[in-house]
Amino acid sequence: MSPNLGPFDKTIALVGLSGVGKSSIGRRLAATLGMPFRDADAEVEIAAGRPIAEIFEQYGESAFRDGERRVIARLLADPPHVLATGGGAFMHAETRRLIKEKAISVWLKADIEILARRVSRKDSRPLLAGRDPLDALAAQARDRYPAYAEADIAVETGDTPHQVAVEAILKALAERAEAAP
Repeated sequence: MSPNLGPFDKTIALVGLSGVGKSSIGRRLAATLGMPFRDADAEVEIAAGRPIAEIFEQYGESAFRDGERRVIARLLADPPHVLATGGGAFMHAETRRLIKEKAISVWLKADIEILARRVSRKDSRPLLAGRDPLDALAAQARDRYPAYAEADIAVETGDTPHQVAVEAILKALAERAEAAP
């Protein structure tokens, strides 16, 4: 860990569109910082006892979002860790407020074309199922970018190895720590 960063007294919450690398970058960031890693989507599945796709299919997006909000609120009450949130989690005003209060939010950004290529490799994303990934992600970007822009830090991940994104996050966290009063 960078000597400028010191121990974190807040969770680091990663936000961004599907395919940007919140989970994979988050795991590497947590390992680098010696912090636990938590994935909100995985925690929702554990709490619900079923996969997210099944929650969407049986109960709809609204029920999923309600569960997601409760799970993220619970995770934010835990000791500091790196948290990968679901792509739509930061859209909810209460969740965004909780993250701003109890975490350092990091918006991971990448070109829509890169994300579309990545998400087309998996069919487990309910909001993209049966849709052209490029069109679906472009629509999500239009809707979500204004909320994501409220994050404490924004990091462009590009089409580089995850470690490059981790280093960019560490640099941004160090700069933020140095700028703090």
